Amino acid sequence: MPRATGTFSIDSWEPAPYDEAEGAALSRVHIVKTFDGDLKGTSTTDIITAVVSEDSAAYAGFERFTGALDGREGTFVLHHNATAHAGESALSWTVLPGSGTGGLAGLRGGGQIVNDDGAHSYHLDYELG
Repeated sequence: MPRATGTFSIDSWEPAPYDEAEGAALSRVHIVKTFDGDLKGTSTTDIITAVVSEDSAAYAGFERFTGALDGREGTFVLHHNATAHAGESALSWTVLPGSGTGGLAGLRGGGQIVNDDGAHSYHLDYELG
């Protein structure tokens, strides 16, 4: 299975808190990114975050990528799941089956994002149908 790798920058991060009760603060966040590497393009992401403290948080959401992968242009949607606790974190993303368009129709796969002190990289193991 091929692996796409590269980096991305966060161009905008727009949080909208909606429940700041004791225990965890909940927010909706709209994010715009630019990708470089094997994925070349931009994306918009909407996530729901739950933050307990600097040491404990989670989010889930969806991201629509627009651009090219392996020289094929189109769009697809990624489903995100992430947790962080006591310095350990895990973030996975999977391609929403059937969401690929154009040259990316039939795309399947999954991978991870790595946040290394604000420097973001990714990998995506994929199949193109």
